[in-house]
Amino acid sequence: MRRLKKVPVKKIGIIERYEEFLPVSKKTPIISLNEGNTPLILSEALGTLMGVKNLRIYFKFEGLNPTGSFKDRGMTMAVSKALEEGATAIMCASTGNTSASAAAYASRCKMKCYVLIPEGKIAKGKLLQAFRYGAQVIIVKGNFDKALELVKTITATHPIQIVNSVNPFRIEGQKTAAFEICDDLGDAPDYHIIPVGNAGNITAYWKGYKEYRKHGLSKKLPKMIGFQAAGAAPIVLNHVVEYPETIATAIRIGNPASWQGAIEARDESGGLIDSVTDDEISWAYRFLAEREGVFSEPASAATVAGLIKLAKKKYFKPKTKIVCTLTGSGLKDPEFGLSFNDRIEAVEPTMKSVLNLIEAGKS
Repeated sequence: MRRLKKVPVKKIGIIERYEEFLPVSKKTPIISLNEGNTPLILSEALGTLMGVKNLRIYFKFEGLNPTGSFKDRGMTMAVSKALEEGATAIMCASTGNTSASAAAYASRCKMKCYVLIPEGKIAKGKLLQAFRYGAQVIIVKGNFDKALELVKTITATHPIQIVNSVNPFRIEGQKTAAFEICDDLGDAPDYHIIPVGNAGNITAYWKGYKEYRKHGLSKKLPKMIGFQAAGAAPIVLNHVVEYPETIATAIRIGNPASWQGAIEARDESGGLIDSVTDDEISWAYRFLAEREGVFSEPASAATVAGLIKLAKKKYFKPKTKIVCTLTGSGLKDPEFGLSFNDRIEAVEPTMKSVLNLIEAGKS
């Protein structure tokens, strides 16, 4: 039998991989969980569904980061810089993913982590993560926007570092996803579609694409296309949404912290920001899992819902490359995943019972 040669593999995170593009030095303590290097998955079903010839659609699946979302890219930078500056505690407002990521990276370097979440507005999978990573979770009455304002006030007057996307180091870390896409494709895509909640991610991707092109590592820039949920679409409506509502808890935000950055990404790239309904998000959520084999959180499905919406309007030309960011894992929100009318029942442990159920399912 042939014996495989054992080769030691050093796994690194985004700071070590893209150090030359990030505001770090030899003095920066790198707090990492080997985030990044997430897969770019070629779609098998969407192109046929959309009816556009030679359209190549890719999913940048950020759900395979250490805590299950893209937030880890920004958090490794935010926490590393906070530690470099002597901070002993961090704080964030969160609809879920930020709290999980902040808590994990804080635990990695023995920092205290305080998380403010809006009452009843967070998926239980995300809340569980924050608790288990050791954060002090504080539930506040009101929505995310009110929680964020409170965090801003507290961190401005106390020795606690804010790690929401208003922290510029978060954006620096998150831009590395654009680098990875260019590295994998050999250039930037023609279009990049992304869900928009607090708007830090669309801001970060656009920054990353511009930097890579500036350094001659890509030849073109994509059109940046963002999608908000119809019930939480302040950028589309051009005014703050006081009481945002959507099934996609990760983008249930009525006053995005990076609003201006999203506008710049849209306008500079010649793209657009639009909205999709909860019904459209639900359909895309199931399609991704049942037809593409990719289980992502509801907010991620907003990209696919938006993609289909634009395809129906003949927005995309043939022979183009599109990347859709899927921001987090579907395991983040198990309650939503089990909210459909899927029939699950127990049967007698006989072949006949099982086959009868199979036959019934075909109808």
